[in-house]
Amino acid sequence: MVLYRKVSNLRGLKRVVFSELLFLYMFFTGCLLFCLLFRGIRAQNTVLLLFSLLFYAWGEPKYLFLLIGVALVDYLCALAVEKSRTKGGKRLFMLLACVSTLGALAVFKYTGFVATTLQSLFGIPEIIPKIALPIGISFYTFQALTYVIDVYRGEVAPQRNFFYVLLYVSLFHQCVAGPIVRYQDVANEIVMRKVNRSDIGSGITRFATGLAKKAMLANVCGKIADAALLSDATLANPDLLAENQAKLAAQPAAMLWLGVIAYMLQIYLDFSAYSDMAIGMGKMVGFHYKENFNYPYTARSVQDFWRRWHMSLSTFFRDYVYIPLGGNRKGLGRTLLNMLVVWGLTGLWHGASWNFVLWGLYYFVFLAVERLFLGKLLAKIPAFIGRIYTLIIVLFGWILFRFKDMSVCLTVAGGLFGLNGNAWGGFEAAQMWAQYALFLPLAILAVTPLVTKTRAWLEKRCLSSGLAMSALSTAQVVFPPMLLLLSTMTLVGDSYNPFLYFQF
Repeated sequence: MVLYRKVSNLRGLKRVVFSELLFLYMFFTGCLLFCLLFRGIRAQNTVLLLFSLLFYAWGEPKYLFLLIGVALVDYLCALAVEKSRTKGGKRLFMLLACVSTLGALAVFKYTGFVATTLQSLFGIPEIIPKIALPIGISFYTFQALTYVIDVYRGEVAPQRNFFYVLLYVSLFHQCVAGPIVRYQDVANEIVMRKVNRSDIGSGITRFATGLAKKAMLANVCGKIADAALLSDATLANPDLLAENQAKLAAQPAAMLWLGVIAYMLQIYLDFSAYSDMAIGMGKMVGFHYKENFNYPYTARSVQDFWRRWHMSLSTFFRDYVYIPLGGNRKGLGRTLLNMLVVWGLTGLWHGASWNFVLWGLYYFVFLAVERLFLGKLLAKIPAFIGRIYTLIIVLFGWILFRFKDMSVCLTVAGGLFGLNGNAWGGFEAAQMWAQYALFLPLAILAVTPLVTKTRAWLEKRCLSSGLAMSALSTAQVVFPPMLLLLSTMTLVGDSYNPFLYFQF
């Protein structure tokens, strides 16, 4: 029997998300107004820092001190790295930053996981502490680490002003759910950025697009997935395990397919929408964050998928784990071992649960097979076959990602093919498919580059006509406020508005 000592309640943390009306019309609007009022870079940085700390403290003020502490330790370690005259001294302070920063992540995110595993294997400890997960800790700890390691490598000079480092770590645009921003990418913009009308315009458009993607597409996909596959809250209740498994085992295959497809769409639309809004908000105040997604569901291989999905995380593990371990420079066996380490850590980063570890190792298997022989074959066959293969792999990966209990995961996977003795269809499943028959094609369209390519084609065609160019320019001006209005109308009175990656 697993016993818990309640340290704090994760569900009690109030999180301000970008798609909340309070954030849209008070917090972010207020931040922009103050940035416009104070033109100097120091004043604007002060405004951004104060608003960022307020944003983070909204969930639980005490965890703000953890964020500040992480930033302070890494700030001091980076200075110590620079001042050290020996290579060993520099390495010591870099390792100190790694141990302290990753130690904070380990304590808050993995203590319960490790204790539960030890208890199941050896019966100890008798009481397992249940520690709340501070918002965004998986993101801002990695971000702070890149700063110290890049200073150690000589790729960036250490910042002597602590408040600039704290601003970098805590910027509310990307602090709690990414993208993971390397300090060297924004170091100059922190101290000497300029905001122009083009950036403001494209930032507004990007933010409005992300908001619409979240409010009008991702949230609906989430509701479909919860109806077909049960909600996260229901699945997380251990007392309902047998009941949940029975419900899912009896669910018609058509309903399970609808739920899995909806969840696959939701997790991309939800996370990429957050990145869109973060990138858009950054542009409005002069920061240029790198892209985090590049239409991953159009990938031709699993390797291609991970070049397009959560690119800031993939880049982090490549530059700070895979390459330092030796990358592919020490033979095939060592390369596969390095890949195994990276994908085990990738899975573990996503959550303190064995299903996430298995999810990472699941991708390791396919990436290893592609490296060994399948990649060459995929390069020769028609692109659409590679895309179908990749979508199938990714879809079943999301099943493993969603369900922490393996018996439930296998029940859902088997139920897709009627292996639970469940029916293939039924009235309720047919009604659900019919209800969302018009919505699902729109959601699928949103995960492809078709709209972006169409817009680029129109812009190119309109160059030859002044009237057409004027019409296109007018549409580009009208489009963002229309999306904002429609998103606001959607969000009013809608209590279903989660961000999936906040839990990581």
